[in-house]
Amino acid sequence: MGCSSCSSGKDGQPKGCKNNGTCGTDGCNKLTVFDWLSNMSLPSGATPFSCVEIRFKNGRKNFFKNTENLSLSIGDVVATEASPGHDVGIISLTGELVRIQMKKKKAEIDSEETKKVYRKATQKDIDIWQKSRDKEETMKVRAREIAIRLELQMKISDIEFQGDGSKATFYYTAEERVDFRQLIKEFAHEFSTRIEMRQVGFRQEAARLGGIGSCGRELCCSTWLTDFRSVNTSAARYQQLSLNPQKLAGQCGKLKCCLNYELDAYIDALQSFPKTETKLYTEKGVAVCQKTDIFKGFLWYAYEGEWMNWHKISSEHANEIIEANKNNEKVASLEEFASELVEDTKTDFENVVGQDSLTRFDQPKHSKRRRKNRNKKNNANTNKGGAQKQKGPSNKPKPGKPVKKTAPSNKSKGENSENKNASKSNKQRNKKNRSRNRNNDKA
Repeated sequence: MGCSSCSSGKDGQPKGCKNNGTCGTDGCNKLTVFDWLSNMSLPSGATPFSCVEIRFKNGRKNFFKNTENLSLSIGDVVATEASPGHDVGIISLTGELVRIQMKKKKAEIDSEETKKVYRKATQKDIDIWQKSRDKEETMKVRAREIAIRLELQMKISDIEFQGDGSKATFYYTAEERVDFRQLIKEFAHEFSTRIEMRQVGFRQEAARLGGIGSCGRELCCSTWLTDFRSVNTSAARYQQLSLNPQKLAGQCGKLKCCLNYELDAYIDALQSFPKTETKLYTEKGVAVCQKTDIFKGFLWYAYEGEWMNWHKISSEHANEIIEANKNNEKVASLEEFASELVEDTKTDFENVVGQDSLTRFDQPKHSKRRRKNRNKKNNANTNKGGAQKQKGPSNKPKPGKPVKKTAPSNKSKGENSENKNASKSNKQRNKKNRSRNRNNDKA
């Protein structure tokens, strides 16, 4: 909701037009209409449309006649006719688009409600308008205090001064009729101005004040929505939403207007679904609908007495069973239809990254420097060993001389076995001598 010339500064105020969001292109205001005919010139001999659209505080707009044939453009501050006195507003739309907007809102040029544009506002008119606008916030606080003191069941939501400062309009909301005759007397005595009380609905109040919805965006009623259609709880039932008033209510305390946006699509999709009240009669028992999935076209049924076991079937199969029941025929069971929609949710686990190891983070991390030092030491040791082998005598045969192969002798094998047997016998003898010496010492 902002234009290129109204980028916000450090303190949140727009830097381009420096008029708190009222820019020349009218791109950062509520309920704006893009003038796509602004760059096109009228054909020769055609006269521009005599009416203009003027915006006042909080998105309030009216159509006015340009009887003086003033050269007006979007963003001009003008003085308009009011009762009594005059009002000050900003032009939000000109040209042929005003004719389309008047036709859309059923406003006629020759009606008494379509008033005149007096002139372009002078500096004196703008100063008086700004001074009266500065009083509105303090007056609203004081007006609420007076209403609470008089114990009136009403809420004063906004105050709007007329451009010349001669009249103040108090917007309030109330659930019942309020007798505010005493309130007007105290307001006139307190503020010394002409007082007008105007009751608005809760949705109109939210549209005037604005705010942020649960979706994170600005309220639709304060940005682009102009007509308020009635919203019923049946819209939430068609969309299978939980009937929780805290979730379904908007900033105004009423049901959200966005519940009607997709209602037609849901109603068209539900035409192919059977009614949830109809029961399916099978040989196994009577099945009752528990849940529906509009987007995928599935329904879940449960047998009476077995409410924990749900059977998933498609809407086509449900219609087939209902037609069979009309002909006094029963299906064997719902499991026959549900078996076709069973999905294999089991997947084989594949350890690709090694995430199943609990000690994967316990392994010490070796740095690249240590690896480089180890590689250098290993290379140095291999070089030293190779040099020593080259220095020692080599058993390799010399070229040109044949090598004689000698077979192992049997004598050497026999001598080794005899020496082993002799050593064993000597050990046994030494053990016997030691045991004899011990016995003699004891005696």
